Amino acid sequence: MRVLGIETSCDETGVAIYDGEKGLLAQQLYSQVALHAEYGGVVPELASRDHIRKLLPLVEALLQSAQLNREAIDGIAYTAGPGLAGALLVGACFARSLAYAWKIPAIGVHHLEGHLLSPMLETPAPEFPFLALLVSGGHTLLAEVQGLGAYTLLGESLDDAAGEAFDKTAKILGLGYPGGPMLAKLAETGDITRYHFPRPMTDRPGLDFSFSGLKTHVLHAWQQSDHAMQTKCDMAACFQQAVIDTLVIKCMRALTQTKAKQLVVSGGVSANLALRAKLTEKAASLGVKVFFPRLEFCTDNGAMIAYAGYQRLMAGQHEPLAVEIRSRWPLDGLN
Repeated sequence: MRVLGIETSCDETGVAIYDGEKGLLAQQLYSQVALHAEYGGVVPELASRDHIRKLLPLVEALLQSAQLNREAIDGIAYTAGPGLAGALLVGACFARSLAYAWKIPAIGVHHLEGHLLSPMLETPAPEFPFLALLVSGGHTLLAEVQGLGAYTLLGESLDDAAGEAFDKTAKILGLGYPGGPMLAKLAETGDITRYHFPRPMTDRPGLDFSFSGLKTHVLHAWQQSDHAMQTKCDMAACFQQAVIDTLVIKCMRALTQTKAKQLVVSGGVSANLALRAKLTEKAASLGVKVFFPRLEFCTDNGAMIAYAGYQRLMAGQHEPLAVEIRSRWPLDGLN
C-alpha cells in the first residue's frame, strides 16, 4: 500500500509518500518561517492562506519526484489535529476531496502520534513497547507506548512547552524568529556555570513539566545584566542546560518507573544536539537504547503523517466523507 501524507497543522506544509514495502519514497516540505518572521510568531490566518497556495503544487511536485501517477496512491492520510483550526481545515478538506475524486480511503491522523512514530522511519527502528518523550514548541509530554494507539500519558507540561520556552527566552534576549534554534546556536559559546537557573519540578515526585518559571528567571537575570554579547551567550547556555537537565531527570525517572528498555525522543526540540548527547549518555547508564528521528523529521513533516496513516489504514481504519478536525485532541484518547 502507498499512502500520501499531508501535514498542515501549523506553519509548515508537508507532503510525502510512504510505501509499505519500500519505505519512504519521496517528500516535499515548505516552511512559512519567512512569512511569519516580521510578526514574531505564527499568524493563523496567514498560515491557512499559504497552505491553500502551496498544497496542490507540492503534491504535483511530490508525484513527479517519486515518478508516480495518482493511480499509484492507495490511501491518503492527513493531520486532523491538534493544531490551528484553519490550517487543519485546509489540509483535511484537500485530503478528503482528493480521496473522494481518486476513489481511495482517507484517514485523519493525530499530529502527536505522527511525531511519536517518526523514529519508525529510521533503521534500526524501535519496537513496541517503549517510553516516549515528545518535546516540541506546542507540547512536552512523557508517554508509555504499548502499540499503535495504545498510549498512556505519564506526564506533561502544565504551562509552556519546552520549545515554547526556548522561543520566548530567545525573544527576551532579542533574537529573531524562530528563536529556539538561534538560542541553541548562541549556547554553543556560552558558559553554563555563570548562572544557575532552576530545574523546575524536579525536587518533587511526578513526571509533569513546567517551564514558565524558568523563562521568568531568565527575564529577571537579563534585566539586571550588562546586555553584553557574551552575557547573552552565557544566559542562553545556562537556560538550555536547565531545560536539558529537567528533561533528562524526568526521563530517567520515567524509565525507572516503567522499566522500559527503549526511549523514543521526537518533536522539534529533539533536534537539539546537546539534548541528544545528554539523553543518550544517561539512558545508556540504565541499559536503555535511545531512538531519534533524523533532524529533518523532528519538525512537522508529511513523512510522519504518511507513516502513521499507513499503519491506521492497514489496521482497517478510514474516515467517513464528513470532514472533522480537532484543534485540541488528547493523545491518550486514541484507540
